[in-house]
Amino acid sequence: MDAVQTQDAGAMVEDEYRALAVDSALSTLLAVAVCVLLKVGLEGIRRWRARISVLVVGAGPVGLTAALVAVRSGKVLKLTVLDERYRSALLCRPQQIALDPRSVNFLLGLGVDFDNMEGCWHDRHFFTRIGVFQEYLLSVLEHKKQYVDVKVQLGTKLTEEYLRRVPQGEWPRVMVVADGSCGDSCSVLGLSSDYMVESCHAYGANASIERLDQRQVPTPEIRAHSLYFDLSAYGVEALREQRNPSSKAGFHLKIYGTFRNRYMALVCPASDAKMVRFLRNTANSSVMKNIFHQSFNAYKTDIEARLSEVTVKHMQCSRRLFQVQLSHRRVSAAFIQGDNVAVTVEGEAARVLNFDTGCGVNLGLRGLESMARFIYRAATAADQSDIMEALSEKMQHSRKVAEAFKQSGLSESLYA
Repeated sequence: MDAVQTQDAGAMVEDEYRALAVDSALSTLLAVAVCVLLKVGLEGIRRWRARISVLVVGAGPVGLTAALVAVRSGKVLKLTVLDERYRSALLCRPQQIALDPRSVNFLLGLGVDFDNMEGCWHDRHFFTRIGVFQEYLLSVLEHKKQYVDVKVQLGTKLTEEYLRRVPQGEWPRVMVVADGSCGDSCSVLGLSSDYMVESCHAYGANASIERLDQRQVPTPEIRAHSLYFDLSAYGVEALREQRNPSSKAGFHLKIYGTFRNRYMALVCPASDAKMVRFLRNTANSSVMKNIFHQSFNAYKTDIEARLSEVTVKHMQCSRRLFQVQLSHRRVSAAFIQGDNVAVTVEGEAARVLNFDTGCGVNLGLRGLESMARFIYRAATAADQSDIMEALSEKMQHSRKVAEAFKQSGLSESLYA
């Protein structure tokens, strides 16, 4: 009897220990869960409340679009846009820009209302003048002042003196350099000027003519494909390749710009054809001018006048075919250690084509497609490691933009 009672007592003690262990485990799990939830909640609140200051250098199409991306990100408390040009010089440029469907969709996602912008549509492309596009974006930024502290400082250049005047606690967390291929903001910030120059596997030539009797009216571009030229007058026999409309053989022509400022681009895939060799090496500058002259008159719109021998004298054009090349920065993003600033380089400050395709702005907008994520990651970064990861991701995207253009950029803008 005593043995049975002893066994029962032992079982009860064991059950109590087991229940205590379970209670302890549950308490520990509950405490851990509360800590995790509290930490996640605090981190979520920190990320939600995170706001940063952004400085954009350059008020061209790419710079102003970058500024719009910044304010639309919801993570910017203060935005400053600098440009050394004054408003009159900034907005008076007559050049026409063509926004391709991908760029149009990107801008629509930023809230751009093309119905309120002077221009025209053709084949899902939008054509307008640079000044019109910039003025629209400036007006949008003006309306954003009720949500974000926006300052547009035209006539102000980024210099070492300007940076010295910035109070220590007011340095921007993110700086976007978009001051064009001739800008020197990168050198002011100490960024490397090392470029990679790579072939686009094509040869091209450009021409332009200004006709003062015409208006600055945006017009759709004109494309012609599989062109061959009779150069027998210059001692080159006419080529006899098969004329296949679906083939990319031969030359591709594009006429673009306003009626007053007309531009032409002629390009062909790299080859060793006899005509290509001749046009690459000819010393006779009148050959390319004659080609552009005849091509324009053959493919111009019905409502514009033909080029006469008199007007052709004022044409500016390439002397010969040249190799189409893309130059892009090896380092397109950097971290300024002492001032804790993340810098990204965009537009022609990051990548430049030595050949005018008529829609070069699209190459710049491609780089901005990762801008919102970059600003978000910079704003919510917990430490320097997070910033470096964001910069690395931005540089990878910039390299992909350059690589994609080398592979298919000319096909999209001229061959198609």
